[in-house]
Amino acid sequence: MKITRHYLTVNGRRVHYRKCGVGPPLLMIHQSPRSSAEYEPLMLDWGARFTCIAPDTPGFGQSEPLGLPTPDINDYADAVAEFVAALGINKIAAYGFHSGGIILVTALKRRADLFTALAIGGYAIWTPEEMAIFGEAYLPPFLPTHYGEHLTWLWNRVLEQSWFFPWFDVREQARLSVAHDDPVRADAVVREMLDAGDAYRLGYGAVLRAPRDIPPPDAITPPVLITAYDGDPLQTHLDRLGIMPAEWQSYAVETPKTHQDASLAFLKTHPGPSLATYPEDANQGFLQIKTPDFDGLIHWRGARGSAQLHIHAPGSECGEVPMGDALAIDLPGHGLSSPWSDAAPTDRAPWQAVIDAALLALGASEVVYAPLPAGDADRLFPPLTPDRFGAYLTTAWGIIRARLFYAPWYEATAANAIIFDQSAITPAALAREHRALIRSTAAREMLIAFQPTGE
Repeated sequence: MKITRHYLTVNGRRVHYRKCGVGPPLLMIHQSPRSSAEYEPLMLDWGARFTCIAPDTPGFGQSEPLGLPTPDINDYADAVAEFVAALGINKIAAYGFHSGGIILVTALKRRADLFTALAIGGYAIWTPEEMAIFGEAYLPPFLPTHYGEHLTWLWNRVLEQSWFFPWFDVREQARLSVAHDDPVRADAVVREMLDAGDAYRLGYGAVLRAPRDIPPPDAITPPVLITAYDGDPLQTHLDRLGIMPAEWQSYAVETPKTHQDASLAFLKTHPGPSLATYPEDANQGFLQIKTPDFDGLIHWRGARGSAQLHIHAPGSECGEVPMGDALAIDLPGHGLSSPWSDAAPTDRAPWQAVIDAALLALGASEVVYAPLPAGDADRLFPPLTPDRFGAYLTTAWGIIRARLFYAPWYEATAANAIIFDQSAITPAALAREHRALIRSTAAREMLIAFQPTGE
Protein backbone atom coordinates (compact mmCIF):
# COMPACT_ATOMS: atom_id res chain seq x y z
CA MET A 1 0.00 0.00 0.00
CA LYS A 2 1.36 3.41 -0.97
CA ILE A 3 0.55 7.00 -0.07
CA THR A 4 0.00 9.28 -3.05
CA ARG A 5 0.08 13.08 -3.03
CA HIS A 6 -2.02 15.53 -5.02
CA TYR A 7 -2.91 19.19 -5.53
CA LEU A 8 -6.44 20.43 -6.03
CA THR A 9 -7.44 24.05 -6.56
CA VAL A 10 -10.52 24.90 -4.50
CA ASN A 11 -12.11 28.32 -5.02
CA GLY A 12 -8.84 29.65 -6.40
CA ARG A 13 -6.71 28.31 -3.54
CA ARG A 14 -4.27 25.44 -3.93
CA VAL A 15 -4.80 22.53 -1.54
CA HIS A 16 -2.29 19.73 -1.10
CA TYR A 17 -3.56 16.36 0.09
CA ARG A 18 -2.34 12.83 0.73
CA LYS A 19 -4.37 9.76 -0.17
CA CYS A 20 -3.97 6.10 0.76
CA GLY A 21 -6.04 2.93 0.87
CA VAL A 22 -9.24 1.42 -0.43
CA GLY A 23 -12.90 1.60 0.50
CA PRO A 24 -15.07 4.51 1.61
CA PRO A 25 -13.30 7.86 2.05
CA LEU A 26 -12.12 8.98 5.48
CA LEU A 27 -11.21 12.65 5.96
CA MET A 28 -8.24 13.21 8.31
CA ILE A 29 -7.54 16.72 9.65
CA HIS A 30 -4.15 17.26 11.26
CA GLN A 31 -3.30 19.29 14.33
CA SER A 32 -1.60 22.69 14.23
CA PRO A 33 1.09 23.63 13.36
CA ARG A 34 1.59 20.28 11.59
CA SER A 35 0.62 18.99 8.15
CA SER A 36 -0.95 15.86 6.71
CA ALA A 37 2.52 14.25 6.88
CA GLU A 38 1.89 13.47 10.55
CA TYR A 39 -0.81 11.00 9.51
CA GLU A 40 1.32 8.91 7.14
CA PRO A 41 1.80 5.96 9.55
CA LEU A 42 -1.89 6.01 10.45
CA MET A 43 -2.93 6.18 6.79
CA LEU A 44 -0.86 3.08 5.98
CA ASP A 45 -2.62 1.28 8.83
CA TRP A 46 -6.18 2.51 8.30
CA GLY A 47 -5.89 2.33 4.52
CA ALA A 48 -6.84 -1.34 4.65
CA ARG A 49 -10.37 -0.24 5.59
CA PHE A 50 -10.72 3.33 4.26
CA THR A 51 -9.48 5.54 1.46
CA CYS A 52 -7.71 7.94 3.80
CA ILE A 53 -7.69 11.55 2.54
CA ALA A 54 -5.57 13.99 4.52
CA PRO A 55 -5.38 17.60 3.29
CA ASP A 56 -2.94 20.19 4.57
CA THR A 57 -5.17 22.79 6.20
CA PRO A 58 -4.89 26.37 4.86
CA GLY A 59 -1.43 27.85 5.37
CA PHE A 60 0.16 24.61 6.55
CA GLY A 61 2.22 22.02 4.69
CA GLN A 62 1.92 22.73 0.97
CA SER A 63 -1.57 24.29 1.05
CA GLU A 64 -1.98 27.99 0.40
CA PRO A 65 -3.40 30.19 3.18
CA LEU A 66 -6.93 31.52 3.06
CA GLY A 67 -5.90 35.03 2.06
CA LEU A 68 -7.90 36.63 4.87
CA PRO A 69 -6.23 39.05 7.31
CA THR A 70 -7.78 37.49 10.42
CA PRO A 71 -9.56 34.22 9.57
CA ASP A 72 -11.57 32.56 12.33
CA ILE A 73 -12.42 28.94 13.04
CA ASN A 74 -15.50 29.11 10.82
CA ASP A 75 -13.31 29.98 7.85
CA TYR A 76 -11.14 26.90 8.43
CA ALA A 77 -14.20 24.70 8.92
CA ASP A 78 -15.73 26.02 5.71
CA ALA A 79 -12.45 25.38 3.88
CA VAL A 80 -12.68 21.72 4.92
CA ALA A 81 -16.27 21.50 3.65
CA GLU A 82 -15.31 23.16 0.37
CA PHE A 83 -12.43 20.73 -0.12
CA VAL A 84 -14.69 17.74 0.46
CA ALA A 85 -17.22 19.12 -2.01
CA ALA A 86 -14.49 19.73 -4.60
CA LEU A 87 -13.55 16.06 -4.33
CA GLY A 88 -17.11 15.19 -5.30
CA ILE A 89 -18.02 13.78 -1.87
CA ASN A 90 -21.35 14.55 -0.23
CA LYS A 91 -21.04 12.31 2.84
CA ILE A 92 -17.88 11.30 4.72
CA ALA A 93 -16.54 10.04 8.04
CA ALA A 94 -13.73 12.09 9.58
CA TYR A 95 -10.93 11.92 12.15
CA GLY A 96 -9.08 14.80 13.80
CA PHE A 97 -6.53 15.16 16.56
CA HIS A 98 -6.43 18.17 18.94
CA SER A 99 -6.86 21.28 16.78
CA GLY A 100 -7.91 19.06 13.88
CA GLY A 101 -10.78 17.98 16.10
CA ILE A 102 -11.72 21.61 16.83
CA ILE A 103 -11.93 22.29 13.09
CA LEU A 104 -14.03 19.20 12.47
CA VAL A 105 -16.48 19.82 15.32
CA THR A 106 -16.95 23.36 14.01
CA ALA A 107 -17.52 21.99 10.52
CA LEU A 108 -20.06 19.52 11.89
CA LYS A 109 -21.95 22.31 13.64
CA ARG A 110 -22.09 24.24 10.36
CA ARG A 111 -22.58 21.29 7.98
CA ALA A 112 -23.92 18.28 9.90
CA ASP A 113 -25.23 16.85 6.63
CA LEU A 114 -21.67 16.38 5.36
CA PHE A 115 -20.54 13.83 7.96
CA THR A 116 -21.46 10.28 8.87
CA ALA A 117 -19.38 10.40 12.08
CA LEU A 118 -16.39 12.08 13.73
CA ALA A 119 -13.64 10.48 15.83
CA ILE A 120 -11.65 13.06 17.81
CA GLY A 121 -8.39 12.75 19.73
CA GLY A 122 -8.54 15.18 22.64
CA TYR A 123 -10.83 18.21 22.71
CA ALA A 124 -9.68 21.36 24.49
CA ILE A 125 -12.06 23.20 26.83
CA TRP A 126 -9.90 25.99 28.23
CA THR A 127 -10.68 27.78 31.47
CA PRO A 128 -10.35 31.60 31.52
CA GLU A 129 -7.18 31.18 33.60
CA GLU A 130 -5.65 28.83 31.04
CA MET A 131 -6.55 31.16 28.21
CA ALA A 132 -4.82 33.98 30.07
CA ILE A 133 -1.65 31.86 30.30
CA PHE A 134 -1.74 31.22 26.58
CA GLY A 135 -2.59 34.69 25.35
CA GLU A 136 -0.38 36.05 22.62
CA ALA A 137 2.71 34.41 24.16
CA TYR A 138 1.78 31.12 22.55
CA LEU A 139 1.84 32.57 19.04
CA PRO A 140 4.80 34.93 18.70
CA PRO A 141 5.72 36.14 15.20
CA PHE A 142 7.90 33.69 13.32
CA LEU A 143 9.89 35.59 10.71
CA PRO A 144 13.30 34.73 9.26
CA THR A 145 16.23 36.84 10.43
CA HIS A 146 19.40 37.76 8.55
CA TYR A 147 21.67 35.47 10.53
CA GLY A 148 19.29 32.63 11.35
CA GLU A 149 18.54 33.44 15.00
CA HIS A 150 14.93 32.39 14.40
CA LEU A 151 16.11 28.81 13.87
CA THR A 152 17.56 28.53 17.37
CA TRP A 153 14.27 29.73 18.84
CA LEU A 154 12.28 27.35 16.64
CA TRP A 155 14.30 24.27 17.57
CA ASN A 156 13.98 24.87 21.30
CA ARG A 157 10.31 25.83 21.10
CA VAL A 158 9.46 22.60 19.24
CA LEU A 159 11.56 20.34 21.46
CA GLU A 160 10.38 21.82 24.75
CA GLN A 161 6.73 21.60 23.67
CA SER A 162 7.08 17.93 24.64
CA TRP A 163 8.52 18.91 28.03
CA PHE A 164 6.03 21.58 29.12
CA PHE A 165 2.56 22.64 28.04
CA PRO A 166 2.39 25.35 26.97
CA TRP A 167 6.01 25.27 25.87
CA PHE A 168 7.02 28.51 27.60
CA ASP A 169 5.47 27.61 30.98
CA VAL A 170 8.45 26.01 32.73
CA ARG A 171 6.75 25.55 36.08
CA GLU A 172 6.91 22.09 37.61
CA GLN A 173 3.14 21.68 37.35
CA ALA A 174 3.33 22.28 33.59
CA ARG A 175 5.62 19.30 32.97
CA LEU A 176 4.44 16.60 30.54
CA SER A 177 4.90 12.86 31.01
CA VAL A 178 5.56 12.37 27.28
CA ALA A 179 8.83 14.36 27.20
CA HIS A 180 11.52 13.37 24.69
CA ASP A 181 14.73 14.68 23.18
CA ASP A 182 14.48 12.83 19.87
CA PRO A 183 15.96 15.04 17.13
CA VAL A 184 14.12 13.17 14.37
CA ARG A 185 10.72 13.82 15.97
CA ALA A 186 11.59 17.46 16.60
CA ASP A 187 12.88 17.86 13.04
CA ALA A 188 9.55 16.73 11.58
CA VAL A 189 7.72 19.55 13.37
CA VAL A 190 10.47 22.07 12.63
CA ARG A 191 10.16 21.44 8.90
CA GLU A 192 6.41 21.95 9.03
CA MET A 193 6.86 25.23 10.89
CA LEU A 194 9.34 26.34 8.24
CA ASP A 195 6.77 25.53 5.55
CA ALA A 196 4.05 27.52 7.31
CA GLY A 197 6.23 30.47 8.32
CA ASP A 198 4.44 33.31 10.07
CA ALA A 199 1.14 32.07 8.63
CA TYR A 200 1.14 29.46 11.40
CA ARG A 201 -0.28 32.14 13.69
CA LEU A 202 -3.43 32.48 11.58
CA GLY A 203 -4.50 28.85 11.61
CA TYR A 204 -3.26 28.10 15.11
CA GLY A 205 -4.72 31.33 16.43
CA ALA A 206 -8.11 30.59 14.92
CA VAL A 207 -8.16 27.27 16.78
CA LEU A 208 -7.08 28.77 20.10
CA ARG A 209 -9.69 31.54 19.87
CA ALA A 210 -12.46 29.18 18.74
CA PRO A 211 -15.58 28.82 20.91
CA ARG A 212 -15.50 25.48 22.72
CA ASP A 213 -19.23 24.97 22.87
CA ILE A 214 -20.50 21.65 21.62
CA PRO A 215 -24.06 21.13 20.36
CA PRO A 216 -26.72 21.14 23.10
CA PRO A 217 -27.90 17.80 24.57
CA ASP A 218 -31.06 17.77 22.46
CA ALA A 219 -29.25 18.41 19.16
CA ILE A 220 -29.55 15.84 16.40
CA THR A 221 -26.07 15.29 14.97
CA PRO A 222 -23.97 12.53 13.43
CA PRO A 223 -22.25 10.28 16.02
CA VAL A 224 -19.08 11.65 17.63
CA LEU A 225 -16.43 9.85 19.70
CA ILE A 226 -13.87 11.82 21.73
CA THR A 227 -11.03 9.95 23.46
CA ALA A 228 -7.75 11.05 25.04
CA TYR A 229 -4.84 8.90 26.21
CA ASP A 230 -2.69 9.03 29.33
CA GLY A 231 -0.08 11.78 28.96
CA ASP A 232 -2.25 13.84 26.61
CA PRO A 233 -2.67 17.23 28.35
CA LEU A 234 -6.23 17.30 27.04
CA GLN A 235 -7.26 14.11 28.83
CA THR A 236 -8.39 16.12 31.87
CA HIS A 237 -10.59 18.18 29.55
CA LEU A 238 -12.91 15.23 28.98
CA ASP A 239 -14.58 16.04 32.29
CA ARG A 240 -15.26 19.58 31.02
CA LEU A 241 -17.37 18.52 28.05
CA GLY A 242 -20.59 18.53 30.09
CA ILE A 243 -23.78 16.88 28.91
CA MET A 244 -23.42 15.97 25.24
CA PRO A 245 -25.93 15.05 22.53
CA ALA A 246 -27.22 11.48 22.63
CA GLU A 247 -25.02 10.45 19.69
CA TRP A 248 -21.83 11.69 21.39
CA GLN A 249 -19.54 9.78 23.76
CA SER A 250 -16.18 10.41 25.41
CA TYR A 251 -13.78 8.45 27.57
CA ALA A 252 -10.12 8.19 28.59
CA VAL A 253 -7.81 5.50 27.19
CA GLU A 254 -4.34 4.35 28.17
CA THR A 255 -2.15 4.78 25.10
CA PRO A 256 -2.05 6.47 21.69
CA LYS A 257 -2.54 3.03 20.12
CA THR A 258 -5.64 2.43 22.25
CA HIS A 259 -7.00 5.78 21.11
CA GLN A 260 -6.35 4.97 17.46
CA ASP A 261 -7.89 1.51 17.73
CA ALA A 262 -11.00 2.87 19.42
CA SER A 263 -11.32 5.59 16.79
CA LEU A 264 -10.97 3.14 13.91
CA ALA A 265 -13.49 0.69 15.39
CA PHE A 266 -15.98 3.54 15.80
CA LEU A 267 -15.45 4.93 12.30
CA LYS A 268 -15.82 1.48 10.72
CA THR A 269 -19.42 1.39 11.94
CA HIS A 270 -20.24 4.70 10.19
CA PRO A 271 -18.79 4.58 6.65
CA GLY A 272 -19.87 6.95 3.93
CA PRO A 273 -20.35 6.05 0.25
CA SER A 274 -17.28 5.10 -1.78
CA LEU A 275 -15.92 7.21 -4.62
CA ALA A 276 -14.44 5.81 -7.83
CA THR A 277 -11.97 8.60 -8.65
CA TYR A 278 -10.54 11.69 -6.96
CA PRO A 279 -9.78 14.91 -8.87
CA GLU A 280 -6.44 16.72 -8.95
CA ASP A 281 -4.87 19.70 -10.70
CA ALA A 282 -3.34 19.33 -14.15
CA ASN A 283 -0.38 21.72 -13.72
CA GLN A 284 1.36 20.30 -10.62
CA GLY A 285 1.48 17.01 -8.83
CA PHE A 286 3.41 13.85 -8.08
CA LEU A 287 4.44 11.03 -10.42
CA GLN A 288 4.71 7.48 -9.14
CA ILE A 289 8.08 6.44 -10.61
CA LYS A 290 9.66 3.01 -10.29
CA THR A 291 13.13 2.14 -11.56
CA PRO A 292 15.63 -0.48 -10.38
CA ASP A 293 16.99 2.01 -7.80
CA PHE A 294 14.00 4.23 -7.05
CA ASP A 295 10.40 3.59 -6.08
CA GLY A 296 8.59 6.69 -4.94
CA LEU A 297 6.98 10.00 -5.78
CA ILE A 298 8.52 12.68 -8.00
CA HIS A 299 7.15 16.20 -7.57
CA TRP A 300 6.57 18.09 -10.82
CA ARG A 301 5.08 21.36 -11.98
CA GLY A 302 4.40 23.06 -15.28
CA ALA A 303 2.44 22.22 -18.41
CA ARG A 304 2.29 18.56 -19.42
CA GLY A 305 3.45 18.10 -22.99
CA SER A 306 5.89 21.01 -22.89
CA ALA A 307 9.09 20.31 -24.81
CA GLN A 308 11.54 21.17 -22.03
CA LEU A 309 12.01 19.51 -18.66
CA HIS A 310 14.15 21.58 -16.30
CA ILE A 311 16.44 19.94 -13.75
CA HIS A 312 17.55 21.93 -10.71
CA ALA A 313 21.08 22.12 -9.33
CA PRO A 314 22.18 19.86 -6.45
CA GLY A 315 20.80 21.10 -3.15
CA SER A 316 18.04 23.05 -4.87
CA GLU A 317 14.51 22.19 -6.03
CA CYS A 318 12.11 22.80 -8.88
CA GLY A 319 10.40 25.67 -7.07
CA GLU A 320 13.58 27.69 -7.70
CA VAL A 321 13.85 26.83 -11.41
CA PRO A 322 12.59 29.54 -13.82
CA MET A 323 10.49 27.58 -16.28
CA GLY A 324 8.42 29.78 -18.53
CA ASP A 325 6.46 27.43 -20.79
CA ALA A 326 8.15 24.28 -19.53
CA LEU A 327 8.18 21.56 -16.90
CA ALA A 328 10.36 20.98 -13.87
CA ILE A 329 10.80 18.16 -11.35
CA ASP A 330 12.44 17.59 -8.00
CA LEU A 331 14.93 14.76 -8.32
CA PRO A 332 14.96 12.05 -5.60
CA GLY A 333 16.21 13.33 -2.28
CA HIS A 334 15.36 16.92 -3.22
CA GLY A 335 12.39 19.22 -2.73
CA LEU A 336 9.09 17.42 -2.27
CA SER A 337 10.13 14.19 -4.00
CA SER A 338 10.75 10.91 -2.19
CA PRO A 339 14.28 9.93 -1.14
CA TRP A 340 16.19 7.16 -2.89
CA SER A 341 14.99 3.67 -2.06
CA ASP A 342 18.44 2.86 -0.63
CA ALA A 343 21.60 4.94 -0.42
CA ALA A 344 21.66 7.77 -2.95
CA PRO A 345 23.80 6.73 -5.96
CA THR A 346 26.95 8.51 -7.03
CA ASP A 347 26.87 7.23 -10.61
CA ARG A 348 24.78 8.90 -13.30
CA ALA A 349 22.71 5.97 -14.60
CA PRO A 350 20.17 5.70 -11.72
CA TRP A 351 19.53 9.46 -11.82
CA GLN A 352 19.13 9.36 -15.59
CA ALA A 353 16.63 6.50 -15.31
CA VAL A 354 14.39 8.67 -13.11
CA ILE A 355 14.72 11.63 -15.50
CA ASP A 356 13.88 9.43 -18.48
CA ALA A 357 10.79 8.07 -16.70
CA ALA A 358 9.63 11.59 -15.88
CA LEU A 359 10.22 12.70 -19.48
CA LEU A 360 7.99 9.91 -20.71
CA ALA A 361 5.26 10.47 -18.11
CA LEU A 362 5.11 14.23 -18.67
CA GLY A 363 5.46 14.18 -22.45
CA ALA A 364 8.64 16.29 -22.61
CA SER A 365 11.43 15.72 -25.12
CA GLU A 366 14.38 17.86 -24.01
CA VAL A 367 16.20 18.16 -20.68
CA VAL A 368 17.65 21.47 -19.50
CA TYR A 369 20.14 21.21 -16.65
CA ALA A 370 21.00 23.97 -14.19
CA PRO A 371 24.73 24.71 -13.86
CA LEU A 372 26.58 22.62 -11.28
CA PRO A 373 28.32 24.40 -8.41
CA ALA A 374 32.11 24.31 -8.51
CA GLY A 375 34.00 22.76 -5.63
CA ASP A 376 34.50 19.62 -3.62
CA ALA A 377 31.21 17.74 -3.16
CA ASP A 378 32.01 16.68 0.42
CA ARG A 379 32.71 20.25 1.47
CA LEU A 380 29.92 21.86 -0.55
CA PHE A 381 27.31 19.55 0.94
CA PRO A 382 28.25 18.34 4.43
CA PRO A 383 25.76 16.10 6.27
CA LEU A 384 22.76 18.02 7.60
CA THR A 385 21.41 15.27 9.83
CA PRO A 386 19.13 16.44 12.67
CA ASP A 387 21.09 16.60 15.92
CA ARG A 388 20.13 17.02 19.56
CA PHE A 389 20.67 20.79 19.58
CA GLY A 390 19.44 21.71 16.11
CA ALA A 391 22.88 22.78 14.90
CA TYR A 392 22.13 21.42 11.43
CA LEU A 393 19.62 24.22 10.93
CA THR A 394 22.09 27.02 11.60
CA THR A 395 24.82 25.20 9.67
CA ALA A 396 22.57 25.16 6.61
CA TRP A 397 21.77 28.84 7.09
CA GLY A 398 25.46 29.69 7.20
CA ILE A 399 26.04 27.75 4.00
CA ILE A 400 23.33 29.49 2.01
CA ARG A 401 24.60 32.91 3.13
CA ALA A 402 28.21 32.11 2.30
CA ARG A 403 27.44 30.67 -1.11
CA LEU A 404 25.91 33.97 -2.19
CA PHE A 405 29.24 35.70 -1.62
CA TYR A 406 31.89 33.10 -2.51
CA ALA A 407 32.35 30.19 -4.91
CA PRO A 408 32.98 27.70 -3.51
CA TRP A 409 31.29 28.91 -0.35
CA TYR A 410 33.81 27.25 1.96
CA GLU A 411 36.70 29.40 0.68
CA ALA A 412 35.89 32.94 1.77
CA THR A 413 38.83 34.69 0.13
CA ALA A 414 39.11 37.69 -2.16
CA ALA A 415 40.00 35.38 -5.03
CA ASN A 416 36.71 33.49 -4.62
CA ALA A 417 34.42 36.49 -4.16
CA ILE A 418 31.47 36.60 -6.58
CA ILE A 419 29.03 39.31 -7.60
CA PHE A 420 25.70 38.91 -5.85
CA ASP A 421 22.20 40.32 -6.06
CA GLN A 422 21.15 42.34 -3.00
CA SER A 423 17.63 40.94 -3.27
CA ALA A 424 19.03 37.45 -2.75
CA ILE A 425 20.17 38.20 0.79
CA THR A 426 16.82 39.27 2.21
CA PRO A 427 15.68 36.99 5.05
CA ALA A 428 12.72 35.77 2.98
CA ALA A 429 14.96 34.80 0.04
CA LEU A 430 17.45 33.12 2.35
CA ALA A 431 14.63 31.19 4.02
CA ARG A 432 13.50 29.74 0.68
CA GLU A 433 17.00 28.54 -0.17
CA HIS A 434 17.52 27.25 3.36
CA ARG A 435 14.36 25.16 3.19
CA ALA A 436 15.47 23.70 -0.15
CA LEU A 437 18.91 22.84 1.23
CA ILE A 438 17.71 21.02 4.34
CA ARG A 439 15.23 19.07 2.19
CA SER A 440 18.13 17.91 0.03
CA THR A 441 19.30 14.57 1.37
CA ALA A 442 21.13 13.59 -1.83
CA ALA A 443 22.81 16.84 -2.96
CA ARG A 444 26.36 15.54 -2.52
CA GLU A 445 25.61 12.35 -4.44
CA MET A 446 23.83 14.24 -7.22
CA LEU A 447 26.81 16.54 -7.71
CA ILE A 448 29.23 13.61 -7.92
CA ALA A 449 26.96 11.74 -10.32
CA PHE A 450 26.44 14.71 -12.64
CA GLN A 451 30.04 15.92 -12.84
CA PRO A 452 31.32 15.40 -16.40
CA THR A 453 34.37 13.45 -15.21
CA GLY A 454 32.42 11.47 -12.60
CA GLU A 455 34.76 12.74 -9.90
